[in-house]
Amino acid sequence: PKLRYRKSDGSAATNRASPGVSTLQFHRARSTVSFVRYLKVSFQLTVPTRMISARVFFVSILFSVASKSCAFFLQPVTSVFSGLAAASDASDVSIPNMADVGFVVLAGGTGSRMKANMPKQYLPLRGKPVLHHSLELFLERLPEYCQSKGISAPEHVVLVMDPTYQPEYQPFIDKYSEGRLTFANPGKERQGSVENGLNKLVEVSKGRCKFVAIHDSARPLVTIEEVCNVVGDAKEHGAAVLGVPCKATIKESEDAEFVLRTIPRARLWEVHTPQVVAIDTLLRGFEKVAKEDLEVTDDVSIVEALGEPVKLTLGEYENLKITTPLDMNVAEAILEQRSLQTV
Repeated sequence: PKLRYRKSDGSAATNRASPGVSTLQFHRARSTVSFVRYLKVSFQLTVPTRMISARVFFVSILFSVASKSCAFFLQPVTSVFSGLAAASDASDVSIPNMADVGFVVLAGGTGSRMKANMPKQYLPLRGKPVLHHSLELFLERLPEYCQSKGISAPEHVVLVMDPTYQPEYQPFIDKYSEGRLTFANPGKERQGSVENGLNKLVEVSKGRCKFVAIHDSARPLVTIEEVCNVVGDAKEHGAAVLGVPCKATIKESEDAEFVLRTIPRARLWEVHTPQVVAIDTLLRGFEKVAKEDLEVTDDVSIVEALGEPVKLTLGEYENLKITTPLDMNVAEAILEQRSLQTV
């Protein structure tokens, strides 16, 4: 805002209360920057030398007002920073015990929509394959974070991968202790891949794992906080899935030509991964799906088929699934932004 100055009577006459000094009227001072400009202009006023005492008196009043005004202006600012600090403390992740949680990473897809010469999970994303972001999260960053908080870390990760690519990833297997990272072959559909990964997890954990967290390797942007939150919800409710409220308006059509109806957006959620389920529940679900020849599109749909509850865990919109070349560009930008943030 502009600063405006005028004599008390609107003319060139001097002010009786402070001879030789014009009365300043400070209008619409709405920011600290405006107030600093005000101080600068104030000290540039011409004051007759014979009026030194008046000048000292004026400056003393000015600093008195300045101290109170600065306190007024800075109070909201300090409140904001205090709020940010409090928010940071409040967002400290509540970490569930991960010792009985195993992770199944699905990397068996072909990625036909990416139109690349290799499956999308092997395409480079900020200097390393998309898949590696998930492997590093579950094998390195998450265990380190758990240990730093005095919480037991997850012990088993199963990588569902086409046998064609398994020899290239054998060095990953060899890097860790036996059973820490193991292969499983994909099925014809996602459901088969999940079942194969689950059976391998039960085998290598010797029954110690009670929950399985199933993650799509095409989602390299999931955070530790999201993982901890969804695991915690699954332990409380038996099954949980990361998701976000749907932002788009969804239309239903029977013939792909005309709108049948508009589905109320307030009831729609876009689900992400990981999806976490009690292993006993998921095994029962697979039996039901096979027996009744049911078609399911994601992991918690199996739990839904049993008529059991699935908790929606609020995730982040950034946890996108890489499906098209444009998604790669968006993921690059998000990772770049995260690298610039101070942790």
